[in-house]
Amino acid sequence: QPEQGVEVHGDLTIDRVGLVVSKHGSPIALAPTELRLLLELSRVPRRVLSRQQLLEAVWEHDYLGDSRLVDACVQRLRAKIEDDPATPVYVQTVRGFGYRFGPL
Repeated sequence: QPEQGVEVHGDLTIDRVGLVVSKHGSPIALAPTELRLLLELSRVPRRVLSRQQLLEAVWEHDYLGDSRLVDACVQRLRAKIEDDPATPVYVQTVRGFGYRFGPL
């Protein structure tokens, strides 16, 4: 019986209640926006979310067209949670659409 609010995705564990993300059992220090981005993407695994959807959900307002904010946060998040950020398993780019949370 997994703990309430705790999800395991491959090597990554996300505790939605305690707001702790661990990889291989070790906690990862994420900035608040990185954590919110990960929580938002992992809420709907394998579903593609557009940069605009992510801006509204994570930054909680309309940055008109400032998708660079999303891209920069994705890069920082990948650097912390991926074994190899160049070939991401967890936060995948869907060219022309946005991002999706794996692993598939």
